Order: sequence, then C-alpha cells, then structure tokens
Amino acid sequence: MTTNAESAGTRTRRRAPAGAAVLREDVTEAIRAAVFEELASVGYARMSIEGIARRAGVGKTAVYRRWKSKLHLVLEIVSAVAVQGLPVPDTGSLEGDLRLLYEFMSRALRHPVVSQIVPDLQAESARNAEIADAVQKALRDGQEGVANKILLAAMNRGEIDENFDDELALDLVSGPMYWRALVVRQDVDKAYPADLARTTAAALRAL
Repeated sequence: MTTNAESAGTRTRRRAPAGAAVLREDVTEAIRAAVFEELASVGYARMSIEGIARRAGVGKTAVYRRWKSKLHLVLEIVSAVAVQGLPVPDTGSLEGDLRLLYEFMSRALRHPVVSQIVPDLQAESARNAEIADAVQKALRDGQEGVANKILLAAMNRGEIDENFDDELALDLVSGPMYWRALVVRQDVDKAYPADLARTTAAALRAL
C-alpha cells in the first residue's frame, strides 16, 4: 500500500527531470551559436532577442530563461572567451613560441565571425562601460595568460632579462597582430607570423 508521503515523494521525483529539461544544454549551445552569428550579421546595436531566438530555432522564452537581456547574454559569452584563451606554445625557444602564437592568432582573427564581432564590440565599448570591461577582459586576459607563460619560459631559458618590463613586454607580444588584423585590417600573409616573431623576440631581448 502506498502512503501519502510515498506518493508525494514519487511526484517530486517525477517533476525534477521536467524542470531540468527546461535548460537543456543543446538549447543553450544553440543560443550561444546564434549570438555569434547575429553579432557578425547585424552588430550589437541591431541585435535582438527575437533575432537570436529565430536563428537558434527556439522561442524567446528559452533565451529569457537563461539571460535577462541581450547585454547580459553578450557579456557572458564575451567573458567566456577569456577563459578559453589560446593554446600555449612550447617549442623550446622564444622566437618559435612567438611564431606559433602569431599563427594561432592570425587564424583566429581572420575567421569571418571574429573579424566582424571584435571591431563591432570595440565600437560599442565606447558607449557602454559594461561591454568595455568585458571586451577588455576577454582580449587582455586571454592574451596575458599565454604571453606571460611564453615570457616566463624565455626568462627561465636565459633568453630575456629577468627584470624585463611586464607591461611593455605584453604590448610588444600582443599589440602588432591586433593592430594589423583588427585596426588597419590588413591581410596577414604566411610570412608575417615568422617575421613578426623574429622582430618581437629581438625587441624583448633588448628590454
């Protein structure tokens, strides 16, 4: 015989999966992908929850269950980029590590979605402090983590002085590729990463 308490417990256990299914991971991933596509297609200012939902193949309520506005949605996704970061090269030399880093960066920055989203968000940053903070964190943290490991390895090998200027070194490592790819938007040919690595390594040794 089933008691009232047992019946209540059974009902509670049966309701749990339905609640969990509301935030299914496949739906969340579809929304995240749609955000990148919408940003690349129309930009942040014209992007809407309706457009994101339509592109993801879900209802607006599915988006609002996860994020309360398009600002919070974009901030979370941009911030997540900083966590993923870039792979850390380990070739055994400063110039070799820089060359691989620049090859990774050039491929990433040439991606049609990234090449549209980053400049758009940088422009939007001038009007929105929250977006500015998130974009700065995404770009700086990802680069800083990789660059610091490359520089520390070079210092341990005796390739650069142990008292090198951290901030100036980071500017030297990260600045040129972003300038070329995102600011002047000039093509990065196959020879550029190697040439830039050689020049940057020489500059770092001179610090």
